Amino acid sequence: MIEIQVPEAARRIIEQLNTSGFEAYVVGGCVRDSLLGRSPEDWDITTSAKPEQVKEIFNRTVDTGIQHGTVTVLIDHEGYEVTTYRIDGEYEDGRHPKSVEFTGNLLEDLKRRDFTINAMAYSDREGLVDAFDGVKDLEGRIIRCVGNPHDRFNEDALRILRAIRFSAQLGFDLEAKTRAAISVIAPNMAKVSKERIQVELTKLLLSDHPGRLKEVYENGIGPYISEYFEDAGRKLMEVERLTGLPSVKHMRWTGFLRLEEPEDAVRILKELKLDNDTIYQTKTLVSLWKTEIPAHKPAIRQVMSTLSPELYKDLLCFQKVFCHTSYKTRLKMVEQYSKEILKAGDCIRLKDMVVTGRELIDAGMKPGPEMGTVLNRLFQLVLEKPECNNREYLMKSAEQFIKEQG
Repeated sequence: MIEIQVPEAARRIIEQLNTSGFEAYVVGGCVRDSLLGRSPEDWDITTSAKPEQVKEIFNRTVDTGIQHGTVTVLIDHEGYEVTTYRIDGEYEDGRHPKSVEFTGNLLEDLKRRDFTINAMAYSDREGLVDAFDGVKDLEGRIIRCVGNPHDRFNEDALRILRAIRFSAQLGFDLEAKTRAAISVIAPNMAKVSKERIQVELTKLLLSDHPGRLKEVYENGIGPYISEYFEDAGRKLMEVERLTGLPSVKHMRWTGFLRLEEPEDAVRILKELKLDNDTIYQTKTLVSLWKTEIPAHKPAIRQVMSTLSPELYKDLLCFQKVFCHTSYKTRLKMVEQYSKEILKAGDCIRLKDMVVTGRELIDAGMKPGPEMGTVLNRLFQLVLEKPECNNREYLMKSAEQFIKEQG
């Protein structure tokens, strides 16, 4: 008999529900991941108890999705979603069931789920419930819809992207009927919110197989995400090389959009409701990665001065993966010089220059654009020659610049 190590808190919830006369199991992704030897992120519980009965049994609960039968039970400051067995009514908007009917039958609940590998339940008392051959598909490394794939994808079109995302995360293949249904139902993706699409695309890009992004285009999904997203797919080259990048959001999105103009990359990311930090970091890297940095410390300090330390490291990392072979040797020297610049404590930030705007004002200079110009010229001196970051030298240079400005 298959045994799954259920966390103590989740086990206690199941036992309490059992003691009160109800069935209860851990279900879905946590069962799948446990059987694959992965660490589940969440432990969801399904039960024959109605939401109000769950609330009576446990002292601390939160109504997280009570209209769909979900109550979060709080134990030791951790939340566990407990959802009543349910049968979904008709899906009218390609996302939400028009109605939800609670049921006392676990199999009715499992058959509404997306893929066989996600339609398994487990409890210590009953063992593994696998009515749709999820274990067989895990062993065969296959993503297969529960029942009729056209029905599952019509219920929620996002499942189309989820199928490709799971194949990328797990390194599984799409079962033939599931794959065939994807291109048929692809137009329904137009009904899905951009936020939900972005979450799936990001998970796909961060996976061990980001090259599976090609399947989004090969299955005709691109145009229904957006016109600009579809155009980006036409430039999709060597997407397998994304695995050479760290599994970090802005790095993988840059890898995908690296051949776009920076403003086009921004447009795609904004359409997909990416956060501002990711948009800024991706735009910056898309703008800079093709520019080879001279193996010359003043030039390196110049580039370092325009980026945060983290983003500068990301730029070098990105160039290592995608730049032309002829630049590789020089890039090693750039990396070495960059380390030496940091170790020497060279001034590469205006705020670290020994002379500030306050000191220029104290020396009689009026605040304004002219002072900004003088500070910038002083900073350029320091980037060229770090030994110039000396108060006496910079104040004399400032006086000279002020005279030149007249």
